[in-house]
Formats: sequence, structure tokens, C-alpha cells
Amino acid sequence: MSKIAKAFDHGKAFIAFITCGDPDLETTAACVRAAAENGADLIELGIPFSDPAAEGPVIQAASLRALTGGVTTDRVFGLVRELRKDVTIPMVFMTYANVVFSYGADRFIRTCAETGIDGLILPDVPYEEKEEFLEACHRYDVNLISLVAPTSRQRIAMIAREAEGFIYIVSSLGVTGTRSEITTDLDSIVREIRSSTEIPCAVGFGISTPEQGKRMADLSDGAIVGSAIMKIIAREGRNAAPAVGAYVRSMTEALR
Repeated sequence: MSKIAKAFDHGKAFIAFITCGDPDLETTAACVRAAAENGADLIELGIPFSDPAAEGPVIQAASLRALTGGVTTDRVFGLVRELRKDVTIPMVFMTYANVVFSYGADRFIRTCAETGIDGLILPDVPYEEKEEFLEACHRYDVNLISLVAPTSRQRIAMIAREAEGFIYIVSSLGVTGTRSEITTDLDSIVREIRSSTEIPCAVGFGISTPEQGKRMADLSDGAIVGSAIMKIIAREGRNAAPAVGAYVRSMTEALR
């Protein structure tokens, strides 16, 4: 069993996304620890990128603040090394192909393995182009996590059969961000995934309230939240960790 799959071992998983370096890496570390201490099962760490195509305004702004503050991929790897001294839950990177390419794909994925990153999500790499990263991911035992979107219809079974770690179901068309309601027919997407693989699936994009989180987790194996957490960090700044912890606790209690 992959380490990521263990995040789904004890019921519905809550997955927290945090952009690294907004407002600084010390705050990121404190917020990751607060999320882990309050029941998060897996952490997605966003490596900031200048053109994050899948992100809505909240995470775009967080990325920009992090980059302006001098965050680099090497400094993010340093953060992970520091976190791994005491954070034991699975952690994955969410970033863009350009970040990996500019670092050197083999070196990037090898450093993921060395620092304790369990998986990689690249939202701008379609299923058909994943091969250029897959070989290195397999060599260093880092799961390349697949995304399934409402537009994936004819390809869902194919993507699911080759998926690793968990499957990230994109709840809605468009970019990340909180939504008042999610109208996609997720039931049929989850059914098709489950008929093709035993790998768990979790829903992200647009989830902000405990009620939404519970509804998405009831449909799938877990819920992923990013923008709602980054809104708290934008509001609270360097003192965000307690508020992030309280929010994560409210979500994990709703999911369980």
C-alpha cells in the first residue's frame, strides 16, 4: 500500500492545500503542523508558480505573495525537510510542469523522495503527456496523482486504471475557489472510477464549508480544501496557524 493510500485508512480523508511561503515559510510550517494536529489526513503543498492556470484569485494571490517574498523550489524542499522532523502524515506537492522542468524533472522527483514528499499533482499535465514524469516517479517511488474532471467522461476508466496514490476529482469546470454550490454529477464519475480501480478518490475545487465537505466525502473517499484555508492565511497573516487548525478541526469533525 502506498503511504498516500494510508490517508484513507480510517474513513473519509480530509486533505488540506497550503501555498508554500504565503506570507512566509515559517507561517506555512506552523499552518501545516496545525492542520496535521487537528486531523488533516494528507497535506498538499503548493509550490508557487507565476502562471498557475488552474488556480482562482485566492491561490493566485497567495502564489504571487510567496514569489514576491523570495520563495524558491529549493527553499520549499528545505521546508519539507524541516516539517518531516515531526509531521508524519502523507504530503504531496501540487505545482505546474514548468516548475518541475526548470528544476530538472529527474532531480526534482529524486529530491521529493529524499525529503519525504509522497506524491506529485501537476494540473497542467494531461493524462496523455504524463509519461515524461512517470518514469522518474516510479524510479523514486513518488506517486504521480491523476486528476479527473467533469470533461474527462470517455477517459475516466482509462485514467482510473493507471492511477496511483489517490484520484483527484475536480468538482467543477473552471479554476479553484470557493463556490456556493457544486452542481456536477459527481455520483456517476465516482461510480465509473470505482468500477475501474480500488484506489481512493477525493473531491476538490469549490469546497469551503463543513456541510459541503461532508457532502463531497459522502460521495467519494474524501474532500480537498485549498482556497478556504488560504483565505484564512491571507486574513490572519503570520498568526494564521490557530485559525487554520480550528478550521481543519471543523472540517474533519464533519467528515467523520
